[in-house]
Amino acid sequence: MGPTKVRLLVTGAGGFIGHHLVEFLKGKGYWVRGVDIKHPEFAPSSADEFQILDLRRRDNCLEAMQGIDQVFALAADMGGMGFISANHAQILHNNALINLHSIEAARLSGVQRYLFTSSACVYPEYRQRTTDVAPLKESEAYPADPQDAYGWEKLTTELLCLHYRKEFGLPTRIVRFHNIFGPLGTWTGGREKAPAALSRKIAIAKLTGNSEVEIWGDGEQTRSFCYIDDCVSGIYKIMNCDFDLPLNLGQDRMISINQLAGLIAEIAGVKIRKKHIEGPQGVRGRNSDNTLLQAVLGWSPAISLEDGLAKTYTWIEDQVRLQIRCLNAHIAEITSAA
Repeated sequence: MGPTKVRLLVTGAGGFIGHHLVEFLKGKGYWVRGVDIKHPEFAPSSADEFQILDLRRRDNCLEAMQGIDQVFALAADMGGMGFISANHAQILHNNALINLHSIEAARLSGVQRYLFTSSACVYPEYRQRTTDVAPLKESEAYPADPQDAYGWEKLTTELLCLHYRKEFGLPTRIVRFHNIFGPLGTWTGGREKAPAALSRKIAIAKLTGNSEVEIWGDGEQTRSFCYIDDCVSGIYKIMNCDFDLPLNLGQDRMISINQLAGLIAEIAGVKIRKKHIEGPQGVRGRNSDNTLLQAVLGWSPAISLEDGLAKTYTWIEDQVRLQIRCLNAHIAEITSAA
């Protein structure tokens, strides 16, 4: 069956990764339905159909699955560390409903393959207590001890997918994201992740002349960051492979938040002064082990952090510049009216 005959559903298509995934799949020639509680914020969706549906409701999940062959399940209530660490009940409640109803609706609707997007947040906190942490292998999710409700919800849904495959014969795929970033993503408002938050702060420093940039904690916490183009390519490859256990999807280059800020400042062409403040930091260190991903797919993410950050920062600086221009125009309007 060729791409034009396969009907795909992307849930969470109004979000950052979902929006890029829809565009990628359309470029491959597929018919795509996007579903979310909102339209994409920064650019129109290229989906053939876009339905506004709250997937916490079973009837909406059944409607979303009608006539669908394969599901890319990305819908989730989520954000950066600041949001995840302060909204445990909301995240666990909303995401559990979305995932329970979505996979059951897929089963009832005769979906042929179901991909669930999990997270590196499933990994135990006891494996991530130092900045020079060993890369996390897929087999190391147990004994379970995720740091937040977000990680527990993701790990539980992974098990749900495995049991649906064994008991109902629904082919499932599971991908564990490691810090995906890029343009057209949330960059302000509290749900943004580290690359976007730092890009915003550094853009403001550049455009206002105030070189001070706030960083949560001592900035020595470490992560790996994967650019969005590699992410959507990896999702597609995982959906179409024969491996049905969880796979990491991320870069395996670890960097501290201080170093990340330095890279972005270099891209921006500005000198910054780091101000370390109290704030949620998550685990002390986290990195992706891509050994299994490479063995299964013969592929791993290849876009450099510098190249990805250059594209991301440029887009965010444009957003900040526009925001400042609008604010100045508003102030001028108020002043002239007075």
